[in-house]
Amino acid sequence: MMLELDDGQRAYAYTGGKPFDAARPTVVFIHGAQHDHSVWALQTRYFAHHGFGVLALDLPAHGRSDGPARTSIGAFADWVMRVLDAARVTKAIFVGHSMGSLIALDTAARHPERAMGLALLATAVPMTVSDALLDAAREQEPQAIGMVNQWSHSGIAAKPSAPAPGFWLQGMNQRLMERVSALGEARLFHTDFSACNAYADALERAAALRCPVCVLAGSRDAMTPPRASRALIDAIGKTGTSLRKVELDAGHALMSEQPDAVLDTLFSFALTCADAA
Repeated sequence: MMLELDDGQRAYAYTGGKPFDAARPTVVFIHGAQHDHSVWALQTRYFAHHGFGVLALDLPAHGRSDGPARTSIGAFADWVMRVLDAARVTKAIFVGHSMGSLIALDTAARHPERAMGLALLATAVPMTVSDALLDAAREQEPQAIGMVNQWSHSGIAAKPSAPAPGFWLQGMNQRLMERVSALGEARLFHTDFSACNAYADALERAAALRCPVCVLAGSRDAMTPPRASRALIDAIGKTGTSLRKVELDAGHALMSEQPDAVLDTLFSFALTCADAA
């Protein structure tokens, strides 16, 4: 679904194979750096066919959404709210992966009246990016994509095995990142990473949360290991809001390495949020 924003720019949201209905409980899926909506393929289709409205976003300059790319997490969050306004969604459950988890956190915390729930996958606070990787993303993007793709997976295929003959998770993710690079703006990967690296408001935002929260981590995540979310979890815990923590046997690419477990966790969490709304 293509939405026209208040400034005339277009924002693309995949609706899970069903026409979007804002009267249903809405789940907003937000991808990470150098990705697009397709990383949520399994989860979004199930949600859309089981009672939820789905908006799996292409962030600005990623996939089919117009640019320019946003240079800060706060600016991404502002854009998400404009998408919700264009779709006439009053409240939503925000689900974000990696960079998308920071965007989801910032959105839910700054707009508590619009947040039914918040799910953070492969998150970290702070989400620091090394100078070497930032330099590679700026000057040698193909090599940076290769490095991050390697670090994002715990093995060559989903565990205990690939879901079907012909599946190659690393290869699929590599091609997706290369496609986003080809279609997007110059140095988009560096722009995304810089936004993550500069974001310093996460703990303040966590303290402002008023909705249920679910944190999913991969026990073998080399990019955002579970220990990297401890400060965030502690800050959320002090708010008194409902907090669910789940750790899966996976790397950073949770949605592809553990698709069913991610779906089960997110769907049960979303049902709880919708029932409480």
